[in-house]
Amino acid sequence: MSKLSRRVLLTTGASVLAAPAIVGAQSRRQVKLSIGRQPWAAGNSPVTQHMIDAKSFEQMAAAVGYDLTVDYRDYPSALPMVEALLSGNLDFGIWGNTPIVRLIAQSQPLALLSVGEGHLRFVIAVRKGSPIRNVADLKGKTVGALLGGDPYNALSQILKFELGNGDPRAHGITIVNTPTQAQAASLPTGMDAAIVIHPAYLKAKAELGATAIVNSFGFTEANYQGPAGEGAGHLLASAKQSPFFPDGYYLHRSFWIAAPKTIRDNPPLTVAFLMAQQDAVAKLSAMDPGAVSDLASKYWALPREQGAEVVKDEVLFKRGWCWPTEGDATAILEVSKFMVEGRLIEKPLAWPQLRDAFRLGAPLQQEAYEKSGRKPDAAAFAAKDVQDLRGLPVWQLDQWKDRT
Repeated sequence: MSKLSRRVLLTTGASVLAAPAIVGAQSRRQVKLSIGRQPWAAGNSPVTQHMIDAKSFEQMAAAVGYDLTVDYRDYPSALPMVEALLSGNLDFGIWGNTPIVRLIAQSQPLALLSVGEGHLRFVIAVRKGSPIRNVADLKGKTVGALLGGDPYNALSQILKFELGNGDPRAHGITIVNTPTQAQAASLPTGMDAAIVIHPAYLKAKAELGATAIVNSFGFTEANYQGPAGEGAGHLLASAKQSPFFPDGYYLHRSFWIAAPKTIRDNPPLTVAFLMAQQDAVAKLSAMDPGAVSDLASKYWALPREQGAEVVKDEVLFKRGWCWPTEGDATAILEVSKFMVEGRLIEKPLAWPQLRDAFRLGAPLQQEAYEKSGRKPDAAAFAAKDVQDLRGLPVWQLDQWKDRT
């Protein structure tokens, strides 16, 4: 266990690990589970690192009668993780709206669990001194994006509201697939711009002098010049037309996914996993953002003050809890509509399809919520004076408004 993790356990309050009695080692059932994570992304990186260092999942599992071995695996993006889970080679994984929509549309077997991270900032990065100063300047250019992933979807949203059409081809934009965010941020020869997650952009900005024009939150970046003004920090008027505002052009959410068989074989282990995640989120939310970023420093490779910027954006740490709400689910539904416009799928998801994807894990999430101290209280789920979309929690999904 790292010094930082020991300090977390000692200084951030009572842990739910102390609540259940530990079942004797001789009577525990031996199980091995695999967990895929994306540590180069955002909030899931420090959360899972805390879980690894504190062995909190293993301890939660021991309390309910399991001798658990956890195989944590690092993935650069969602695609290989999706393939591993669907082939039966991964038990839990984390990915964003875009692959979730694709899999539900294809009737693939998966169960949506908790929010794994959210409100990740995507930026349209360009080289220092680039003549590309605003979104309209992308017309006819070559742009790097992770096809089939959230970066491409965020780009599509920005194009839709700034230029009137979310399909890059409508603007003569050529998309080049960039399998990793490091590749996208490096802006290799032949690429005029790229849509990049914030941690990768900050690293490229420091090492390569990259700059940017706009971000998915709806604000300008340093190289911007256009109707909104010049430089960073100006709110683009078109962002207010997005159904996701004030979140921005794109409501990013990544969810923990489980193979249905994993849940059905050992329901208590899913509860233990959710409790371990909530334990980490609650502890890290109470810490200094710079200290939280230290847990991800191996992957983000950012100075503490820049890593703190990523932490401050994270919806998990703004909330202090990981339970999905109706608002989070609505984000997936709305994204499916835009994916039709971007020609990624043929038709948007039906609301019952999406609701059913949460159904298998919903009662287990309620159990984890109650065993974790019932935090937050019911009022927090429906709070309106916040900067993220919320609503009734997942265990009340039958009361979610019909959006068919």
